[in-house]
Amino acid sequence: MGLDKIDTILESPAHEFDVVVRIAREEDIAVARQMAKQLAQETGFSLADVTKIATAVSELARNIYRYANQGRIMIRKKLEEKDGPCIEVIAADRGPGIPDVDLVLTRGYTTYERSLGIGLSGVKRLMDSFAIYSEVGKGTVVITEKRRRKF
Repeated sequence: MGLDKIDTILESPAHEFDVVVRIAREEDIAVARQMAKQLAQETGFSLADVTKIATAVSELARNIYRYANQGRIMIRKKLEEKDGPCIEVIAADRGPGIPDVDLVLTRGYTTYERSLGIGLSGVKRLMDSFAIYSEVGKGTVVITEKRRRKF
């Protein structure tokens, strides 16, 4: 996926996802977290993985609110033939973009004074797959997935 896909993703029809939350107010962060948690529970994820998904969504939503002012969190269940069920989370915004993605992915990196600095590097560690596309002046898209583990 190229950087030109930011607009395409932001304009994706809501019916393609199980959950779409517009992030524009601080309260929307909690809504996105709760919706992700509920979908993960309904999909049969373990309590530990439900918590990881909810935390990742919360971090992504907070970044949208904090740095881009508004954007979307889009979540859907996917059934992978060989891996079984998974949850895909897409965070997309038309914010300022990230000038140095590698720096932002450094563990402990933060630009926010009261932050723990888990941000995007934490999301990457919590989830099974992680991709980020960002262009300065255009926006950022993060696509991440968590597969349901077999016990």
